[in-house]
Amino acid sequence: MKLLYGMGLITLAQVISYLQLQGQGKWEFFKENPLIIMFLGLPIGYLLIMSTMNINGYFGTTWQGRLIGQGIGVIVFSLMSWFLFKEQMTIKTAICITLSLIIILINVYWN
Repeated sequence: MKLLYGMGLITLAQVISYLQLQGQGKWEFFKENPLIIMFLGLPIGYLLIMSTMNINGYFGTTWQGRLIGQGIGVIVFSLMSWFLFKEQMTIKTAICITLSLIIILINVYWN
């Protein structure tokens, strides 16, 4: 349960982080109010700390959490760019997503 909870938290943190950093390209409010948007960093930081605590607590080491987080980050970034900005899913992007999934699966199932 710790692993799934940690992965859910890191996914949520990645979504909020994407919106914080890329939102200025989509919404005028984000572009005109960077000081307000900056405060999204507080919940992002908390979510990342809690996800790290849960994933590292599950595995007992830090490497798996880092690699799982990186994989989730690539997947979230790719899907949100496609969904919000209508960026095309190229073969290169699809390969990167596939590799990220493989990295996640290796770290979850290979103990």
